[in-house]
Amino acid sequence: MKTKLPKTVIFLWLMVTSIAIVACGRQEQEPIEVPAGAQAGDLTMEPCLLELGQASFQAECGVLVVPENRSDPRSRLIALPVLRLPASGPAAPEPIFFLAGGPGASNIMGAGAPPEWMWAKHDLVAVGYRGADGSAILDMPEVDEAMKGVGGDLLSEESLANVTEAFARGAARLQAEGVDLAGYTIPEVVADMEAARAALGYERINLFSHSYGTRIAQIYAYLYPDSLYRSVQLAVNPPGRMVQEPEMIDAQFERVAELCAQDPVCSARTDDLAETIRYVAHNMPKRWLFLPIDPGKVKVNTFLNLDTPGANATLYDAFIAAEDGDASGLALASLAYDFFLPDQIWGDSFAKAASADYDPVRNYGAELDPADSVMGSPYGLLLWSSAGAWPVAPIPAGLRQPQYTDVETLLISGSIDFLTPPQYATGELLPYLNRGRQVIMAEHGHNDVYIQNEALGHLALSFYETGVGDDSLITYHPMDFQVQVNFPTIAKIGVGVVLLLVAGLVALGWLIVRKVRRERPRTPLQ
Repeated sequence: MKTKLPKTVIFLWLMVTSIAIVACGRQEQEPIEVPAGAQAGDLTMEPCLLELGQASFQAECGVLVVPENRSDPRSRLIALPVLRLPASGPAAPEPIFFLAGGPGASNIMGAGAPPEWMWAKHDLVAVGYRGADGSAILDMPEVDEAMKGVGGDLLSEESLANVTEAFARGAARLQAEGVDLAGYTIPEVVADMEAARAALGYERINLFSHSYGTRIAQIYAYLYPDSLYRSVQLAVNPPGRMVQEPEMIDAQFERVAELCAQDPVCSARTDDLAETIRYVAHNMPKRWLFLPIDPGKVKVNTFLNLDTPGANATLYDAFIAAEDGDASGLALASLAYDFFLPDQIWGDSFAKAASADYDPVRNYGAELDPADSVMGSPYGLLLWSSAGAWPVAPIPAGLRQPQYTDVETLLISGSIDFLTPPQYATGELLPYLNRGRQVIMAEHGHNDVYIQNEALGHLALSFYETGVGDDSLITYHPMDFQVQVNFPTIAKIGVGVVLLLVAGLVALGWLIVRKVRRERPRTPLQ
């Protein structure tokens, strides 16, 4: 029988950590419907108040009407939200269109809103992603449930088969509800952006894209080059690279191990950090005290958080402690998955990713989990072993590979990025950019480039203004292996709190029983 902790205790326990699963989480949205009598291309805008963090901004909010599938003349219409923040100062003629990461996440600004420098000199526009925003959101509760895993290992054959079956059921249900899944591809997203550009009256636009959004930017440049002025791509995702390959993940671990060897704190605890992670990943204990450890959840949780600012050192510390015999940090990482599991719109995620990068010839189950890898590609294994269940044909072959383009493009990468390694952008995309440049920020990852927010803003804005980009404000930030409060400590404190609560409840129960017994009427002796 499994022991379950009170959710309030676990919530307080996990809130102490600095980990947040990927930057592409869900956010609640107001429902949007297609206006009566609307036609494709219609855009209505009106003033609105946009709240970003603690600040409020005057903005314009609107609804864009587009066909669900432009290749079908009988296609129904869907509605997408549009947000425009006017430039806070004198505006350049070209706005910045914001393209967030994903797929499977909203493109409408909320908790993860872009920094204010983006609309200091340019109007900032965000158009909702079809499938994740607007009147047709491809939610899949079947997959949400399957992602919790079965059989005690999220990445076991049984669990992966369950995820595959859930994707198949979810896709069939959406189709039965009248959703044309063939309409939810990256080229259709690009066409939505182009429709918004035309409706807003901009001759040309700049793009600022992140991760998956960079793939949208690339295809935009191929399909509508005359509509683009300049494009900044951050954490670049070239064609085919939504699949995280084990050998490249291993290369990132090896680089981190080199940095660990140069750090007195880290090197004092392990001779080779990559080998420590490899050993623990392949010899995961089943439990710590009364808490079960799901090895698949630990690996997926670890992988997704290695590019989260502040999480790296904490996770490395947990693996080092586990090699030394203390698995409490792994137990916490396993538990954390259930409360902070990837909060994605799974139908949208698969619609975009599978149609762009799925290769039916590959055996993802075997290729993404090689026996000699540090930990394989855990998140890739979780997703791509199920991609064959998605019933949509791939996008045109020409859009599934790099193309030469004259659009002025700045690529910005972190040197240690587990999700979108800079080597891919350097070797596979940059040679096709006739007017391209890449800036690599040393020892930064997928998300933590925003730590140098001022330098990033100066680089991007100077590129939009001059086509060159000034990276002189970027400074060297070494990887920090120091941990203030580590996972094992948090785990032990959490178990201690639980035991104290249990002891307190037992004591309270005993006092109540004792009080009832004392107050109970006595039966006279016969």
